[in-house]
Amino acid sequence: MVYIFYNIVYAALAYPLGILADKFSMKTILLFGLLLFAIVYAGMAFNHNLRIFFLLFFIYGMYAAATDGVSKAWISNLVEKKQTSTAIGTFTAFQSICTMLASVLGGWLLLFYGFPLFFILSSLASLLAFFYIFIVV
Repeated sequence: MVYIFYNIVYAALAYPLGILADKFSMKTILLFGLLLFAIVYAGMAFNHNLRIFFLLFFIYGMYAAATDGVSKAWISNLVEKKQTSTAIGTFTAFQSICTMLASVLGGWLLLFYGFPLFFILSSLASLLAFFYIFIVV
């Protein structure tokens, strides 16, 4: 049920956040999404309240809406038009590989160290990505 809620939030906010990305900048909305991810995962590390759990999944849906389409749109603006499909395909392939590797590492962390460390490290990784994009890109 919570993932249905997450998907409804994601679907409802993807379009408005896309409009904001066009109005302000894709980088700004992507950074906003990374901060939301860090907040959600830090919250998951310590939360034991069902209402806060639903709030975190609402924010998690906002994160997905702020990063998924916006990252692909940003990539399509960075490459020549005839290279757009290749660029997005390459991005998606690397994203999938990194997701698989993160899942293996995450499973290992969960197995040996538990949920709090897993969520805190995920939150910190998101903050590292945030600062990298903010400073370097």
